[in-house]
Amino acid sequence: MAVESHIVELLLPPVEPVAGQGATAGLTPLEKRLLDEFQNNFPLSPTPFAEMAQCLGTSEEQVLYLLEGLQERGFISRVGPVFKPRQIGASTLAAVSVPAYKLDNIAAYINAFDEVNHNYERDHRLNLWFVITTPDQERLEQVLAEIENYTGLPVMSLPLVKSFHIDLGFSLWC
Repeated sequence: MAVESHIVELLLPPVEPVAGQGATAGLTPLEKRLLDEFQNNFPLSPTPFAEMAQCLGTSEEQVLYLLEGLQERGFISRVGPVFKPRQIGASTLAAVSVPAYKLDNIAAYINAFDEVNHNYERDHRLNLWFVITTPDQERLEQVLAEIENYTGLPVMSLPLVKSFHIDLGFSLWC
């Protein structure tokens, strides 16, 4: 099984930045290091958070506390594996056209699925996009159907046709 090492998915907060500080205003130096150093090369071991703590010079409990706080504050969307497409399970990029007044509620509903990695708004007729990863094709179709049934809106499934690897790891604190 091939596992990508990009584990911490970053989601910069939708807040107004403080002048001169950008979207990272309010992050401690330790939080910045945690985000920066573990975008790539997340420890694949029985105790990854302990290994992260050792690298950062802190405790495993502190790393877990910081990650939880970063997620609650909207700096990361989740901590979890990213598998190479078609190597395990089934996945798709999906899009739906949502009336603006329903966007927040429908996005929250979609995000509640464990199988949804993330979703985001786009300036397009299909204005809400999300990625679904499931153990198999049957569950993928079930999640898509549940979303359609709940929203009353058609969901466009855009399964992978050709794979491209883009390393999304980059220094956040230039």
